[in-house]
Amino acid sequence: MVGTAPPLQAIENRRPASTPSLGQRLYRVQSVQTSKPSPDSLLRRLRESMGISTRIRIPHGIIPCDVATLAGHTDEVVVCAWNPTCSLLASGSHDSTARIWTIVDGACNSTLQDVLVLTHAGAMTVEDNGFAAICELDWKGDGTLLATGSCTGETRIWTPNGALVASFEEDMGHIVSLQWNQMGNSLLSCGSDKVVVWDINTVGSRQEFSFHSARILDADWRNNISFATCSADRKIHVCEVGLNRPYKTFLGHRAEINGIRWSPTGTLLASCSDDTSIKIWSMNHNSFVRDLRSHKREVYCIEWSPTGPTTDNPNLTLLLASSSFDNTINVWDVERGNPIYGLTRHRNIIYTIEFSPNGEYLASGSLDNWLYVWSVKEGRLIKSYYGGGGVTDISWNKSSDKIAVSFVNKLVCVLDLKM
Repeated sequence: MVGTAPPLQAIENRRPASTPSLGQRLYRVQSVQTSKPSPDSLLRRLRESMGISTRIRIPHGIIPCDVATLAGHTDEVVVCAWNPTCSLLASGSHDSTARIWTIVDGACNSTLQDVLVLTHAGAMTVEDNGFAAICELDWKGDGTLLATGSCTGETRIWTPNGALVASFEEDMGHIVSLQWNQMGNSLLSCGSDKVVVWDINTVGSRQEFSFHSARILDADWRNNISFATCSADRKIHVCEVGLNRPYKTFLGHRAEINGIRWSPTGTLLASCSDDTSIKIWSMNHNSFVRDLRSHKREVYCIEWSPTGPTTDNPNLTLLLASSSFDNTINVWDVERGNPIYGLTRHRNIIYTIEFSPNGEYLASGSLDNWLYVWSVKEGRLIKSYYGGGGVTDISWNKSSDKIAVSFVNKLVCVLDLKM
């Protein structure tokens, strides 16, 4: 924490921001080699490694009748996202396709109704090292369009019924973030080499941003016209559509910056790095205003809770969650600069974390094949699910009662939490 920094409540200006995309970057984690033993054998070994008796059930387990398994992808599924207005679920895979699944209300074992397959034209096969894999996707805020991005730098836009609306090809490297702004008139496509913002009202109109000296690792909209990017060059740039250079640059991390997220009001920016720290930045200061340290290894994921002023949960305290290669999660009181509690049940890299829309729960997924759902208020495990493959992405539905999970074993599961 910087000694002269004012309280964060004084820093926040209550400005609206778009909801951050949770699409992540699987290419940064080495491929997981899976063996052939049966699921029961895998579960028994995992229980033994955790010191749990093989004669008892793991507590809080989600029972099979509350799980819908969506099969069809032929390679790792790396991203999934619920439509924000209806029960459509999108998934993207290294098989070079995205799918739109229709999930109807009711028991999970009868939720699957239909599926659409969206193929990127000219996509290469898995035998071509998977460079045409679908790696990011994002629904427009009103649910009327779906954007998908591939490892070849191609961005495509689809309707919910699977019709192709537009296709943009750029020499930009692996797409690491794909996000609509809140108004839905601009689409940010962030590749490892550069960022392109597409004007959807004038198809083909674009602005290119290429300011980093090393690969770009993440990007996030601040509001409808400005966004931030972070890079292996240890810099964060804040850019604005219409300007030809960054209007603010943050320096302070000592290693590559893995992720960035704006707070719900758009006035605080959180960043996480291989230097094991999380830093909080304000547009009113040139240096970080909080330096959060507790993790022992690289910090890979950060997420703000959807709580506090300007959110649908204004009476709940704003929190920040972080996960690390040390296999732990911390939930932070950013105002005081201290972790409220740590969550230590995972036994491998925690690849994805996400708060529920009502702010009451935090879900975490790991390469140890487990999904855990935690009570935010109590810091207590309340649900668990063993997927038989590493977890790559998590997405809550809008009512916070179902969660979609994608796995490296080619499956997507929809879990009915019944909480």
